[in-house]
Amino acid sequence: MAQRCAHPVVSAALLALGIVGIVLLTVPTKDVQEPPGFMYGIVLDAGSSHTALYIYKWPADKLNGTGVVTQHSECHVKGGGISSYAGQQGAAGQSLKACLDQAVKDIPQNRHQLTPVYLGATAGMRLLNMSSPEQSAQILQEVGHKIQSYPFNYKGAAILSGQEEGAYGWVTVNYLLENFIKYGFVGHWFSPGRSTVGALDFGGASTQITFATQAKVEDKQDMMKLRLYDQEYSLYTHSFLCYGRDQVLKRLLAHIVKSQGYSRSVDHPCYPADHSRTVNFSAIFNSPCTTEYKSSSYDPQASVTVQGSGHYEHCQGNVSEIFSFDVCPFSQCSFDKVFQPDVTGNFMAFSAFFYIHSFLQRTTGISVSSPSQLEEAAKTLCKMSFSQMLILAPEQKARLQDYCASSVFVKILMLRGYGFDETSFSRISFQKKAGDTSVGWALGYMLSLSNLLPAETVGLRKGLAMRTWGMLICLFVLLLTAGPALSRTQSL
Repeated sequence: MAQRCAHPVVSAALLALGIVGIVLLTVPTKDVQEPPGFMYGIVLDAGSSHTALYIYKWPADKLNGTGVVTQHSECHVKGGGISSYAGQQGAAGQSLKACLDQAVKDIPQNRHQLTPVYLGATAGMRLLNMSSPEQSAQILQEVGHKIQSYPFNYKGAAILSGQEEGAYGWVTVNYLLENFIKYGFVGHWFSPGRSTVGALDFGGASTQITFATQAKVEDKQDMMKLRLYDQEYSLYTHSFLCYGRDQVLKRLLAHIVKSQGYSRSVDHPCYPADHSRTVNFSAIFNSPCTTEYKSSSYDPQASVTVQGSGHYEHCQGNVSEIFSFDVCPFSQCSFDKVFQPDVTGNFMAFSAFFYIHSFLQRTTGISVSSPSQLEEAAKTLCKMSFSQMLILAPEQKARLQDYCASSVFVKILMLRGYGFDETSFSRISFQKKAGDTSVGWALGYMLSLSNLLPAETVGLRKGLAMRTWGMLICLFVLLLTAGPALSRTQSL
């Protein structure tokens, strides 16, 4: 016997659902349709010690890219920063070739012409611009010509101010942590209502501190106001030139050489006791950061033998003398007569802060999550011999001699300089990346220059066009009204 036909109401429902399915497949949509690939952007972070190329991407159908920019890949240029090629014509531009070649491969060919490229130079070039503006301009011109020889949309090369570097780093950190806005599962951008996180950056030639504060900033040079996503942020930001890792080590050595009379052999209390090296005086005093330690009587062609003694207390005493804590023209200062309000909220420390913190944890076994642990770890490390450190971190051989001094510097900078204490230090997160994205100023720089970081509120983004929703509602209304009628017809 043939199977009985389905109830007309059920048939009508199935018919309506089938029509709904067809509508969903055929009616044009706004955001649900298959996205047309990605757009890309490139930032060359031309730091004092090296250059890194970062490629970012975002869905091509997002006109303002809000909340969707992620890191696609990165490439680290071999050799020193572009400022180290001063006087070597063409060398700075040529150094970028391998990473630019890699960018050509990493970005789809049909996006090359649409991909903006930005080069931002930081403290190394700021120092070179101070000592030789002509060489600085030549290097920027050379790297610009090199980048323009590639099929990208070159947007220029610039030297960032210390304030810009700090602010862009702060934007990057909070953007990656979704502290500005967040995309909800219902297809709506909303403010998560979270407090922002302060940014602590430690580069090769400068260090930056940036955080939102409600306190009065007594020195207007250190105040910045940003309006992002309909929210205004009042920032305190300061960059300390010559307080980056490489320049600190050079200044410390210059101070030790000067204090020991520019003799041909000096004792370095921050070097391991079983380690020594020979350095030319010219390599110590060739920076604007060491000018104050230079004597007209020393021979720049001569060399000095630096013998380590591994003495923590003496190391701390010498590093402290790099700072000036004596005079403050404001109600309170960090150091070197610079105003700073009390640190508030959570912080993320990156760049050299991360590497030093990680090295201390690895070699000493101390978690370094409090001021007392930071001091204990630094003291433990400074008492180690070079051979002991080499066993624990053989891949760091070229830098082992400097970790004691760097650790002591970080301790003095954070605790005595910035004023972190037992409570506030525990709120610092030492990170290299947030998710898959490297933390630094580069992402914030590209977001700002590419207009991917709007000031206005980001509104609702519906998955379907309004006319589609209207048609669906009509179909369901028809289904509801047709059901009872069909039932009455069947009963007759």
